[in-house]
Amino acid sequence: MEFDLTLQIATLLFAVALVAGFIDAIAGGGGLLTIPALLWAGLPPAVALGTNKLQACGGSFFASWYFVRKGLVDLNTIKLALICAFIGASLGTILVQLIDAKVLELMLPFLVLAIAGYFLFSKKISEEDRHQVLTPTAFAFTAALGVGLYDGFFGPGTGSFFALAFVSLAGFGLAKATAHAKLLNFSTNIASLIFFALGGKVLWLLGLIMLTGQGLGATLGSRLVVTKGTKIIKPLVVTMSLAMSIKLLLSQYPLL
Repeated sequence: MEFDLTLQIATLLFAVALVAGFIDAIAGGGGLLTIPALLWAGLPPAVALGTNKLQACGGSFFASWYFVRKGLVDLNTIKLALICAFIGASLGTILVQLIDAKVLELMLPFLVLAIAGYFLFSKKISEEDRHQVLTPTAFAFTAALGVGLYDGFFGPGTGSFFALAFVSLAGFGLAKATAHAKLLNFSTNIASLIFFALGGKVLWLLGLIMLTGQGLGATLGSRLVVTKGTKIIKPLVVTMSLAMSIKLLLSQYPLL
């Protein structure tokens, strides 16, 4: 496609990606900023989604790398979950091309609201690990595969869904859950990017510019996760979940 990438547009989208990467590393929901910005710049919806996946890979990679270096992530424990998340996202990306996603669009705002309510009111939310409901293998074939499928099929709030699963099913503390969620989100981003790239739906230069911004923002945000933990994650997850649900409700029910 023809797209005139001016210095002004590149600079603005770099700044948007930086802020989105910062938010995404802590609570998810960075796509609330980047996707509208890409559409505003004049990209067709499919190209905006594909380019967004490229820049999102940067944010999730740099945040994941920081969490691994700081010892918040046990890669051996979640190897199978990473694979299942990748497979789920690949299947979801294929499935969305075959099935009408309208029902999920109508349900999604209320699912995201439920996440906000859980993080706001649940007594399980803390820095400490708690009772594990599912083994790592069971978690991989249920939560990781299911949320990965959702990310490939639709996408908004994936990081929050992964974090919720790690807290409620794996028994992780909030900072640890956020760190592991980011690795699984990186896996699903890569899977979706592959399919968008195969379809020619990625603007590589613009995506790489935004990827750089995402990486800087994600590094800053992930440092706050390590140093501030629940104090910053919990309110930001609730805020971003509410923002996502309001945006989705307005897009589905414009008369509200």
